[in-house]
Amino acid sequence: MTPELSADEQRALIDLLRGAIREDRFPLSPRVVMLEAILAKLDPASMPEARPLPPVKQYAPPRVRRRR
Repeated sequence: MTPELSADEQRALIDLLRGAIREDRFPLSPRVVMLEAILAKLDPASMPEARPLPPVKQYAPPRVRRRR
């Protein structure tokens, strides 16, 4: 069941979701994840694009210096 919302009602709901997400003390909680999923359905353009992970750093062992 999809509710029929006017543009003003939809904007108010989006603002409410953004505020609840922003003010939550636990940004990784299941509640916030669900609210973000709902927000993505209501306003897909507002969700940030996923950033690629940084390149993996290659390990280089320390160089040994000889004492003179």
